[in-house]
Amino acid sequence: MGGINEEERGKLLKEVLRQLHAGAPLEEVKERFRQVIEGTTPEEIAKIEQELVEREGVSREQLQKLCDLHLAIFREQLAKQPAEAPAENPISILREEHKILTELSEKLKASAAKVQSAEEDVREEVHQIRHIVNDLLDAEKHYLREENALFPVLEKHGITEPPAIMWMEHNQLRERKKQLHMLMEKTGEVTFQDFKRQLAELSKGLADALSSHIYKENSILFPIALKVVTENEWRVIREDFDEIGYCCFTPAHIKAETGPAAKPTAAAGNALEFEAGSLTNEEVEAILNTLPVDITFVDRDDRVKYFNKAEKRIFVRTKAILGRKVQLCHPEKSVHIVNRILEAFKRGERNVAEFWIKAGDRLVHIRYFAVRDKNGRYLGTMEVTQDITDIKKIEGEKRLLDWEG
Repeated sequence: MGGINEEERGKLLKEVLRQLHAGAPLEEVKERFRQVIEGTTPEEIAKIEQELVEREGVSREQLQKLCDLHLAIFREQLAKQPAEAPAENPISILREEHKILTELSEKLKASAAKVQSAEEDVREEVHQIRHIVNDLLDAEKHYLREENALFPVLEKHGITEPPAIMWMEHNQLRERKKQLHMLMEKTGEVTFQDFKRQLAELSKGLADALSSHIYKENSILFPIALKVVTENEWRVIREDFDEIGYCCFTPAHIKAETGPAAKPTAAAGNALEFEAGSLTNEEVEAILNTLPVDITFVDRDDRVKYFNKAEKRIFVRTKAILGRKVQLCHPEKSVHIVNRILEAFKRGERNVAEFWIKAGDRLVHIRYFAVRDKNGRYLGTMEVTQDITDIKKIEGEKRLLDWEG
């Protein structure tokens, strides 16, 4: 545009954001930089935000708080650049779910408002809110599809900050929904006035956060994805979407009619020789997939190299994460712990790290093992995840002869 090259334009756009961060009035900044703001693309906004994190020390937490401010100044320009997607494209699925999530959010606000104006007997509204909250909780697969199928592909194209910020917001939305669900489960344990107060705060907070999040994805993340992701990558993403599954409210016409196509098995004669025997590729894969645990292997360069396909996986894994830095597979708040474990393994200070967490009513045991060759050289890290809920209940004995009992 008008004599400004790409480098100069980038500097001016960065100055726009700096002045906003410093508290300059929005309209004043828009007027001062009107020429450079015009025609700003989602890719330019993402690039500038990425540079703020990577080169200028802005934390992702700070960037996330400033995102709404960034979008406010570019809102008019983004509205002029709608990005269309074919009906079968994963982005179309996510957008349709966004429309339904927005409708659920509006219904939540309306029902919460009725409760606020009532003096007693709000059973019908409470029942309606419980139903809405359950639907919102079922949006989990919407987030998992983005995090495990779409985000890793964007990262391979150098788009790292928008997915990272969106993942942070997913976790914040999860926490808000959890709090609202807990409130609806203990309606009889709090006074009506206290219930109304908490409901007003939680429903408004969730609705506002969801609206902001959806706008960011629709205006920035999705247009970028439609520009950089290749046709073949979209096919793989769609397969991963189908494998992860859909929400109870996902329109039936866009759900997969068939599951992922079966892969050809390895040649039976392709044997791998081990110190204690030999196995074919087919046998190795079948054995690893039969193990009652989730396995993920990260190589010495911290990149995900393999995961098994256990029948009942605890954590979602898709082919899109292969080659992905393991740090990008964890929420920002836990990355420093992941790095500490890997550094301790690489230095030979530790060989195991273990944790256990509650996942609903299940107890999940997570262990990390340093993988070393015969000479002790670090090859990578293996994560083993197991549901130990039923194992902890075992008492007494059950012998082989009791197998059919």
